[in-house]
Amino acid sequence: MPEEQLLDQTDQQILKILQENAELTSKEVAAQVNKSTAAVHERIRKLKKEGYIKKIVAILDRKKINKNLVAFCHVLLYNHSSSTLQTFEQSVIQMPEVLECLQMTGTFDFILRVAVKDMDDYQHFYRNKLAALPNVTTVQSFFILSEAKSDFGYRL
Repeated sequence: MPEEQLLDQTDQQILKILQENAELTSKEVAAQVNKSTAAVHERIRKLKKEGYIKKIVAILDRKKINKNLVAFCHVLLYNHSSSTLQTFEQSVIQMPEVLECLQMTGTFDFILRVAVKDMDDYQHFYRNKLAALPNVTTVQSFFILSEAKSDFGYRL
């Protein structure tokens, strides 16, 4: 049975509401789903415990915190052994510039989303961190010019 079928309509409504604004109190969410505050509080606790809600974060304006350059780095590794893949992942997730690390199918092994101050910062990241990792054979970088949509919520 798919996971989304394990959630009833109220749980799905709660998740939709919290994806839009996780700052709402249980009381405010309860008013929107027409349930008691205690019942909604318990449902939210259960959704967190069961892993439906992984964590609650603040999404920052990258330009206001001086992360003006965002790149998607397609990375090809020379060796594809399990230990090589794991070592690469463990290395890049420690890099503060790397926001996402996704293993992919196709021509490249990984796609990284990287945020830095400017091109000089990116060059330093590329030369001294990413390209310096063992087994990295190719890095192809794509830079964001503008963002028409940036949504982190999942449609339920």
